[in-house]
Amino acid sequence: MAKRLFDIFLSSLGIILSSPLWIIFSLAIILEDGFPVFYRQERVGKNGRIFKVLKFRSMIKDAEKEGVPIQATENDPRVTKVGRVLRATAMDELPQLWNILKGDMSFVGPRALRPEEKEVYGNPETKRIEDIPGYRKRQTVLPGLTGLAQVYLPSDAPRRKKFHYDLLYIKKQSFWLDLKLIILSFWITFRGKWESRGRKL
Repeated sequence: MAKRLFDIFLSSLGIILSSPLWIIFSLAIILEDGFPVFYRQERVGKNGRIFKVLKFRSMIKDAEKEGVPIQATENDPRVTKVGRVLRATAMDELPQLWNILKGDMSFVGPRALRPEEKEVYGNPETKRIEDIPGYRKRQTVLPGLTGLAQVYLPSDAPRRKKFHYDLLYIKKQSFWLDLKLIILSFWITFRGKWESRGRKL
C-alpha cells in the first residue's frame, strides 16, 4: 500500500511538472516525422495481464511492418533523430507516468515486456522469452519504469541476464532500494546514458 501511494504521489507530481516538456517533445516529433506523437504498445503486466503502455514515438512509423515485436538495439536504424535524444534521456518513457498513475505499472520493478517479443540474441525462431528461466516469477510484481536491470544493464543485454537482475530485485525489494534506483535513474537521464553500451553510472 505504501509503495502504491508513493507511486500515485510521484506520478501525479511528475505529470504536472513535466507538462511543458510534453509540448516541446510533441512539436519536435511532428516537425521531424509528422504524426502520430504517441505510440501505444501492448505490454505484459502483473500476473500476465495485458495493458497498453503509452510512449513518445521514437522510431519511424513502419518500424515493425512485419508485425513482429523486435527488441531495440543500440544504434537501431529505425530510431529517428529526435528519438535518439528521447531514448538516450529516457524521455520517450515520460508518458508512462500515466500508466503508473492508473496502476498498470510502478516506478520501480521489472521492465514491462511485450507479448511474443523476439530475443535479439540466439535463434529468435526457437527461443521465446516465455521460455527463459525467471519469466513467470518476474510477473508476481508490477512492472516498473526503472529497476535494477534498466539501471545496470545496456538496453540490448540478453534477456536471461536481465531476468536475473529482475529476480534479484524481487528478492531484495524495499523502499530504500526503490528510492536509490529512482535517484540513479534521474542521474542517468541527466547524463543521457540510457542507450549506452558502456557503464551508465
